Amino acid sequence: MKIKTKLNAGVGLLFFMIIVLSTLGGWFIYQLKKDTQNILAANYNTLQYSRNMLLSLEEIEKEPFALSEFQKNLDLQRQNITESGEKEATQNIHEHFSELQNDQGNYSLHSAIRKDIAELMQLNMNAIQIKSGIANTTAQNAIAVISIAGTLCFLIAFILMVNLPANISNPIRELTSSIHQIANQNYRQRVQFESNSEFGELARSFNTMAEKLQEYSESRIDKILKGKKRIETLIDNMHDAVIGIDENRKVLFVNDEALKISGLKKENFVGKLIQDVAVSNDLVRDLIKEIINPDAEKNPAELLKIFVEGKENYFEKEILDIKVIPTGEKESSFIGQVIMLRNITPFKELDLAKTRFIGTVSHEFKTPISSIQMGLQLLENEKIGSLNEEQQKLIKGIEDDTVRLLKITGELLNIAQLETGVSQLNIRPFKINHMIEEVIKTNKSAADKRQISIYTDVDSTLDVMNADQEKTLWVLNNIVSNAIRYSYELSKVIIKVERLNSEHVKFSVTDRGLGIEEQYLKHIFTRYFRVPGTKTEGTGLGLSISKEFIEAQGGSISVESEIGNGSIFSFILKIN
Repeated sequence: MKIKTKLNAGVGLLFFMIIVLSTLGGWFIYQLKKDTQNILAANYNTLQYSRNMLLSLEEIEKEPFALSEFQKNLDLQRQNITESGEKEATQNIHEHFSELQNDQGNYSLHSAIRKDIAELMQLNMNAIQIKSGIANTTAQNAIAVISIAGTLCFLIAFILMVNLPANISNPIRELTSSIHQIANQNYRQRVQFESNSEFGELARSFNTMAEKLQEYSESRIDKILKGKKRIETLIDNMHDAVIGIDENRKVLFVNDEALKISGLKKENFVGKLIQDVAVSNDLVRDLIKEIINPDAEKNPAELLKIFVEGKENYFEKEILDIKVIPTGEKESSFIGQVIMLRNITPFKELDLAKTRFIGTVSHEFKTPISSIQMGLQLLENEKIGSLNEEQQKLIKGIEDDTVRLLKITGELLNIAQLETGVSQLNIRPFKINHMIEEVIKTNKSAADKRQISIYTDVDSTLDVMNADQEKTLWVLNNIVSNAIRYSYELSKVIIKVERLNSEHVKFSVTDRGLGIEEQYLKHIFTRYFRVPGTKTEGTGLGLSISKEFIEAQGGSISVESEIGNGSIFSFILKIN
């Protein structure tokens, strides 16, 4: 039988049982109502009329209108004759009442009328008892019939409740289990439903699909193997070292380049837990630091220096997490990682050559620029000869350009020295106040020209610190000169030195300039970066060099800025 037919039959049967129970209940209620109405409409009214006639009979001698009241109830009773013998009793009352109207003082007539009324009331009382018995019988029959019908309906409904859902859910449960087996690539799974219902058709279609999947899977194994070999060959011929591990950190593959730089053999690598390989290999141990300890501090700019075949090589390390979304699911699943080492030795050599070239050119430029400065000083000497106003303006312009060239050359030379490692730290004690005075002296002329006041706020407990005075002075001088350059005229620049704790001191420079937009703050210490729209001259190297100088001494540098409220550049160094 079809599932739709089963559902229609079950629901239809329940609907039919509801109609049957409703019909039986309604019919018996109607019968009870009918019996009750017979008692009320016939017998109760007669008793009411008889009572009224008795009351009127007692008042005949006292109240003249009692006769009319008696006559009224007698007329109503004559219209309400429903029981056997009631008509004769009513006629007797009528005859005796007619005689009483002519002889009101005849007490024997009073007694006769009372007997007639009593007989009438007794007839109706007996009728009420008979009809009450009939109503009780009807009620008992109703209870019996409805109970039997309700029990039958309950049994039928219970049987439907037990069997009908099971007939539908059991095949669905079996089919779901089989689908999970197919999803796990068990294509030999089959569903057996010996039924002509929709589930039987579904089972036949499912089995056909499973057979085709099994056939397809078996026919595609050779192509999958070829594809696997193709990928392995591609990985082996990559110039970058590649190591693949699964979610349990077991090495799945490693290419020839990775074997060459690690000095290991393939049989000692593939199939092993990578942490076991790292025990006996320093390079592998360094590669998996981030995998073993994910919370460790990472330095994305760190390069690996590895000697390969007697030559120094530089590599960039990248660890990629491999995640896939299984078919039919929404959440991704972690299945392993790939460690890649990119050989950037050619780029490193080019960068080193560039740095050396910049250092050489910057060094060579300093001599002619110094000669130009000396020549300008001689030209400004009146002993050589006087200059007119236009010539003095030209000399002033050349002098400004020479100072700017000398500053750029110095910055480029500093960058070259930092990159090549030629620049060395000269850590020694020096007085903080003397350094602050030197900075103010150096920048006083530029500040006065723009009518900018320089204020200092130095912690009185600070006197001497241990650092590279020359580089620290250069950094503070660069930050103060930038603050003056970017501040509004008639504003102020504040140099503050405070003790953070027993080991660190903080230098900060606050200006009241335009400020820096938040999107540019993370790039402000990048080489050659200048905030877009900046009109003042500069190379974009000063803050980058400052960062290198401070970090070389184990310190840190930062910036805070708000558009319209200026900026605060600060750096932290150790006191001792």
